[in-house]
Amino acid sequence: MKLKVVCRKVYNYIRYDLKEIAFPSSLPDPPHIKKRRKLTWHERFLVLKEASRLYAASWVRDIGPDLRPNDYKKDEGPEDKPTGSNNTTKEKEPSTLEDLAVAARGGMETLRPALQRVYMTRVSAYKDALKSFIEGYQEGVQQVMEKKEDSKTEKEGDTSKISS
Repeated sequence: MKLKVVCRKVYNYIRYDLKEIAFPSSLPDPPHIKKRRKLTWHERFLVLKEASRLYAASWVRDIGPDLRPNDYKKDEGPEDKPTGSNNTTKEKEPSTLEDLAVAARGGMETLRPALQRVYMTRVSAYKDALKSFIEGYQEGVQQVMEKKEDSKTEKEGDTSKISS
């Protein structure tokens, strides 16, 4: 090959292929996607300000109505209703995730029993589900066997009537 051809091929490799290998381009957007306009510096600052406020608020255990307004609307509902004999006030038990978060802050000594509780509840739920499935399966098999026996007795009864 001529030196000019080799130089052109090396130049094209560096210009196109090497750039694509080092910095691969993503797939193009589908045709129905509308591109958004770029944010101004002021809008970027406002987004960063709001994101940092939400991030800082998430470090508190009770994050308040700012981050989860739907949860707080549910809590306010029973207070607005008149109290009756059926309404009992119960303290809200912490969820499993909250228990694990608190235990994780306490270190490995507190995390191990919390994880054991989670595993034991999952195992017991799995065992109960498996036990109920087996019972239901056995009932279904028993019903099918009874239907087969009934159909056999009916066929025998029919054949005895026909032969006599």
